[in-house]
Parts: sequence; C-alpha cells; structure tokens
Amino acid sequence: MKNIVIGTRGSRLALVQAGLVKEALERSFTDLAVTLKEIKTTGDVITDIPLEKIGDKGVFIKELEAALLEAEIDLAVHSMKDMPPLLPPGLKIGAMLEREEPWDVFISTIRGGKLSGLGKGARIGSSSLRRRAQLLHRYPPLEICSVRGNVDTRLKKLERGDFEGIILAYAGVKRMGWSDLIDEIIPADICLPSVGQGAIGLEIRSGDADTEALVKALHCSRTGTAVEAERAFLRRLEGGCQVPIGALAANRNGSLCLQGMVASLDGKLMFKGKKEGTPEDAEALGTALAEELLQDGCGSILEQIRQECEYIDRTDD
Repeated sequence: MKNIVIGTRGSRLALVQAGLVKEALERSFTDLAVTLKEIKTTGDVITDIPLEKIGDKGVFIKELEAALLEAEIDLAVHSMKDMPPLLPPGLKIGAMLEREEPWDVFISTIRGGKLSGLGKGARIGSSSLRRRAQLLHRYPPLEICSVRGNVDTRLKKLERGDFEGIILAYAGVKRMGWSDLIDEIIPADICLPSVGQGAIGLEIRSGDADTEALVKALHCSRTGTAVEAERAFLRRLEGGCQVPIGALAANRNGSLCLQGMVASLDGKLMFKGKKEGTPEDAEALGTALAEELLQDGCGSILEQIRQECEYIDRTDD
C-alpha cells in the first residue's frame, strides 16, 4: 500500500479542508494510505499583529512549503487566497478542488442584520485590507477594525461584543458547518473577493510525478482556469505585501469573464475593470486586465502602499 503525507495548518478550518482532500484521495485510490501532518505557520503563531505588518501573503504557507521541499510531506493543502502570486522554485500547484462560493459574508450581532442598516461608527471586524477598502468605499461611516485569529476565534470576539459584525469568507463558514450564522452574502459589486477565494489548492514538488498523478484525479479544470486568470492579474500588480486587490473570474457560456479591483487603503480611490476572453487564454486575460487598470492610474496607489510596506519592514528590523 502506498503512503502519502499531507501537510496542513492546525486550525479547525485548515484541518477540515485537509480532511476533504484526504477523503477524496482515499475514495479515488483504495490502495492509498493518507496521513495528515499539522505544521504551524508564522500567521498562526503571530495573531496579535495585523497581517499587513507581518509581511507578504506567504505568512500562512512558508513553513508548509519548507516541509514540502525537505520531503517531510508529499503535498500541502492551502486556501488559494493565501498563496503569493509566485511560488518558490521547485514547487507547483498540482491541482485545485472544485471551488466553493467565493463571496464574502457579513455576520452580525443582530439576526438578519445588513451592512446598509448599520449606523455611523458601527464596528466591523476584518483582517483584510481588501475588505476594509471596499467597505469604506461603499459605507464610509463604518469603522473597520482589525481582527485576527481563526474563524471560530473571530466569532467568539463577535459574541463578546467587540464588534457589531464581522466579515468572513463564505467558503470557510460553510465548510465549518456554520452557514446558518450568515446574515448577508455580500455581492461582488460591493466587495470583490480575494484572488482564489473559495478554492483549495494542492501544492507539490515539481518533479514528483507520483504525487502529481494522484492529485490530478481531484483537479477541477474550471476552478483552475478561473484562479489562473485571477492570479495572473495579481501577479502583474502586486509587489508582495498586503494590497487591497480583488478579482473574480467565472466561466460563462464558454467564455471566461474576469473582474478586477484596486483600491486605496481608505477606500476613497478605486479602480475597477472587466475583461472577457477564452479559458485557454486565462493568464493573458488576467495580465491584460491588470495592464488596463495600470493605464487608468492604479499604479500610484500600489506604489504608495509598497512604500508603506517597506517602511514597516525597516522599522521592524
């Protein structure tokens, strides 16, 4: 019997997602023994500092990637929204599971509460600059407060009255079995999701043909194509640090439709665009939409945010 070791973060949601991969592999290959190995990441250890002050998008994956490169694990399970636009040499995304709904959701202290019904100064918890910028753009009177921790930790902070509501990814809430807590699904015209949101990616070593053959059985090509376009958009725009960028691609009637957004941190400036092409040209489509927004002037926002990231890095030395 062949053995395979899956690396995962130790949070409840990460373990649920890794469990989905484990079950799918075991269903597809009855002669396969699958083991989960929990690995702590920087993002799990440092929970009292806003993400933008810790570093780039890799804070939740670097230790998993190190274990993968050292062959301590055979594959790593990630939320694709946590993945940087470029992977380290020697690693690749071997497969993506079928995407869950990509939207953000609002969970309120008042059942049935809506963002549009909140008063001036209402405190909304979110760890994402992307969510902060878009919500302030649409609802300027709100106070967006940084909140870190796993999904269950954030819900506990809501219960004890730290906020009037919190924003979470629909996919995580649903996978935890807590869909009944959702008060509002936030549409894309208010809050475009993070790149890859709702998709689970399986990262493997580039030369590991055996593991690649196994994970390919789980791959959803529609999800892969959509996320490829979104990541190309991000790759062309982002310099590595946390930036208010959103994107969402969808396959419709044989075409791939991509929406993209770049905003200033306070939400006062926002650049949005749409582009349509063929699924085969997913990467080119994402790059072309990014170029379009850069021509419109979003580069000034990105440059300012990068300078702020560099300042944070220097002051933390």
